[in-house]
Amino acid sequence: MQQANVTSLFPQDDLAEAQRVLNLEAEALLQLAQTLGESFTGIIDLLMQTKGRVILSGIGKSGHIANKIASTFSSTGTPAFFVHPSEASHGDLGMITLEDTLIMLSLSGETAELSNMINYAKRFDIPIIAITCKADSVLAKAALYTLLLPSFTEACPMGLAPTTSTTLMLGLGDALAVTLLKRKGFSERDFKNLHPGGRLGRKLLHVFDMMRPYEELPLVSKETLMSEALVVMTEKGFGCIGVLNDAKNLVGIITDGDLRRHMSPLLLSRRVENVMTSSPKTIFSSSLASEALGFMNRKSITNLFVLEESTGQLVGLLRLHDCLREGLA
Repeated sequence: MQQANVTSLFPQDDLAEAQRVLNLEAEALLQLAQTLGESFTGIIDLLMQTKGRVILSGIGKSGHIANKIASTFSSTGTPAFFVHPSEASHGDLGMITLEDTLIMLSLSGETAELSNMINYAKRFDIPIIAITCKADSVLAKAALYTLLLPSFTEACPMGLAPTTSTTLMLGLGDALAVTLLKRKGFSERDFKNLHPGGRLGRKLLHVFDMMRPYEELPLVSKETLMSEALVVMTEKGFGCIGVLNDAKNLVGIITDGDLRRHMSPLLLSRRVENVMTSSPKTIFSSSLASEALGFMNRKSITNLFVLEESTGQLVGLLRLHDCLREGLA
């Protein structure tokens, strides 16, 4: 048997084909952006008013895209999930409540597997958002809002495999999710609450998530003798001491470096204010922990006292060791 020739294309041919695909899909996305109209804003209004969940559905490649869009909605503050249309016909319609909104994906808008979900939604007055190519299709006619895909050419050279079309659907899903995120005022803190695990969760940690609380801090007044201050420093084990004035405001810090610079037989009899470094580096509790780590690296320090942004009051201490332990380095 003759072996197939797998090197018939030159590398430059491969690159040219890849560039053709990407350029074709990029041009289609730009065209889609220009076709969006007032119906898109109406859809955002509808999704904002939805008291239940956003239900995504589709079959085949459209189903895979619908599943991804549901995941994007959920991770950006809009509860959503995917319902397979075939499973819906065998009991999963019970997952859809009267307070939900349906987003259904179908290039032709005539996908037979979606018919039972469409009929169910119409029967119980559940709003449908259609993403399709055909304005006169069954799906588009049943929908409250329709997002029509512009004329496009599939990147597949035979024009058969869903490529450009699924890219357009995916882009629309991202546009919906991100616009909705912005309309809701979804914050970095909200995002962190939904992504507590992995590298992303660590990246979104704030200083108040990691700092040592006020009650644990090594603190002394500026009139304290160094003999007493060193006892506090040793007991707390943070390698530093915070110095407070009479109003309990942070005015200084003593570190191992300060001790070395003032080492003498008279050190223990000196007052803290004569040894401390004034105006210590601080950071707000609302700052990102990654920002604090970068600040400590730039200043070559291992401890940062933490202030409450609104009041300026001392509330904690962040250590370089705590950042490293959380895997922020």
